[in-house]
Amino acid sequence: MRHAFLSLLEETGCVGNEAGWQPCHAALTDGDQLLAAMPMYLKAHSWGEYVFDWAWADAAQRADIAYYPKLLSAIPFTPVPGVRLLGSDDASRLTLLQGVMQWAEEEALSGLHCLFPPLADAPLFEAAGMMQRHGVQFHWHNRGYGSFADFIGTMSHDKRKKIKQERRKVMEAGVAIRRKTGTEITEADWRFFAACYERTYAAHRSTPYLNLDFFCRLGRDMPEHCLLVLAEQEGKPVAAALNLFDDTRLYGRYWGAMAFVPSLHFELCYYQGIEFAIERGLRVFEGGAQGEHKLARGFEAVETSSFHHLSHPALNEAVQRFLLREGRGVAHYLSELEERAPFRE
Repeated sequence: MRHAFLSLLEETGCVGNEAGWQPCHAALTDGDQLLAAMPMYLKAHSWGEYVFDWAWADAAQRADIAYYPKLLSAIPFTPVPGVRLLGSDDASRLTLLQGVMQWAEEEALSGLHCLFPPLADAPLFEAAGMMQRHGVQFHWHNRGYGSFADFIGTMSHDKRKKIKQERRKVMEAGVAIRRKTGTEITEADWRFFAACYERTYAAHRSTPYLNLDFFCRLGRDMPEHCLLVLAEQEGKPVAAALNLFDDTRLYGRYWGAMAFVPSLHFELCYYQGIEFAIERGLRVFEGGAQGEHKLARGFEAVETSSFHHLSHPALNEAVQRFLLREGRGVAHYLSELEERAPFRE
């Protein structure tokens, strides 16, 4: 939510009209005093959101209802839960939210969507008439571990054995790993990481959201929040993973590799991050959206939420019915995942 981060996305062309993310930020003021604010975008599609509403858009199209453009409050390409509705008090925040919804209706937009706000803000969104949608992510929690060995010592025997095997495969492949933070990360490192990142998207036949200019400027403008994990084999770089962090949390973001090495993804994206979090005393490591495979590697399922309002009454009612059914399914899924937790009783 830092201004520097959101500005970088705009200044480097990662968001904008051509990208289908038109910045449209909202603010509530009293004279020169800023009372409340929301990051906002006019969206011409649903890419890069990590809360999937493709089925809603398809239903709208079949019913001859325009679904785009829609209004979105989110951090582009970033499935990180956090405050979306900033303000000095709840009354100001609610006033801004209601004003945004009224503006969306006046502009004939299909609706307003707010992604990954804190669950504590649910009463505000509900007071404005928005529907809550439940989701699942996988986060690692630091319970005062002194070392990585302490952490895996709390896991069941088979999970502990699997992690040790995966780490040993990487070591036996002759891979050397370095973690770099802040100004230790050179422009050459950023160029290599960007190449890995682009290669990953190409392998999945999709277009990358971010570009080299964004990554280089991120390293210059917000170095104190950057962690880059680099892997070398026979003296040549082969893979890299980018994380961001603050005083309490580590956020896993992107990774890519130039060559396949068994278990290297797990080492760079999970185990190195966990070690870093333990060393820095960080409380939580957010591994990003989706991925049940994270469960076996020490991450735990946590509930996330988003809030939605659709301008067309019939479509809004249909989605509301769907969310009730989906919510029961998510609750059951969370209960099932808790039973599959990898830790010893």
